[in-house]
Amino acid sequence: MKLGRRRNRPTQAGRARTGKERTLVTPEGIALPVIVAGRGARAGALMIDLIIIVVSMILALIALSQIGGGVAAFGRAATGQDGAGYAMQFLTIVWIIILFLFRNAYFLFFELGPRGATPGKRLTGIRIAARDGGRLTADMVIARNLLRDIELFLPVPLILMAGPESGAAWLAAAGWFAIFMLFPFFNCDVLRAGDVIAGSWVLESPRQKLQAAMTVAPFEGGKTTPKYRFEPAQLDVYGEFEVKALERVLREDRADAIETVYRTIAGKIDRTDGWNDERHFLTDYYKQLRERREAGMRMGRRKADKHSDA
Repeated sequence: MKLGRRRNRPTQAGRARTGKERTLVTPEGIALPVIVAGRGARAGALMIDLIIIVVSMILALIALSQIGGGVAAFGRAATGQDGAGYAMQFLTIVWIIILFLFRNAYFLFFELGPRGATPGKRLTGIRIAARDGGRLTADMVIARNLLRDIELFLPVPLILMAGPESGAAWLAAAGWFAIFMLFPFFNCDVLRAGDVIAGSWVLESPRQKLQAAMTVAPFEGGKTTPKYRFEPAQLDVYGEFEVKALERVLREDRADAIETVYRTIAGKIDRTDGWNDERHFLTDYYKQLRERREAGMRMGRRKADKHSDA
């Protein structure tokens, strides 16, 4: 992984960036600018997610209460008081399972999705990504969310066991919260402890659409009739993210980057006929890849990146 720091600059679209700009070199050797999400955006996303979780838990509790009332009445009529008690015990177990799922599975479900973001993160325009530029794996997402339990929820049972009158327990809990809540303020990439362990970070999501991001005329040197043609399976290896990255490489026209990216793409699609003609090969590949992605978008099919399904 290679990361570089860059000063904040206004975006082309004029959207204010609250985070810090970095340059990320992907496994394909493509240098991409990314924006580390600001602390305010991350805190806002967490608050939105917690509100969604709490409201969902309340609705689930109301639904179970309604079900429980019906089950209890049926149990008393059919089997007597003992049958109703067993039914209520079962619903209590269901409620405990629901609490666990809302507290843990909520984050895992959304962050393991193609967007890598919970509803709160999507509303604030941020997402999770791997710091090495590779794929966000299930291990990363699980690790960072297990650490959330340690960061936020571990002191709560300790306070409950010690009792509300135990000043030492409250002081220890306050110190615990302070350490982990202030952790993002003491590193330049706004990482919390879960990000450090998992190898992830939170970035601002690019908001430009593919068509709007590529309005410049085709690259010089390209021909109306492409010299290199690619099969649909070879084009479906990459998605919209890689289209933008490849365009950036071609525009910068650095020989070392062109060669590195050519080797990576040629190896992925099992082609060797572009040797010593790397830029022309990549230009034809870019044009056909872009056309395929845009055609898919018109048909309602999106492939965000190479890890997504076509």
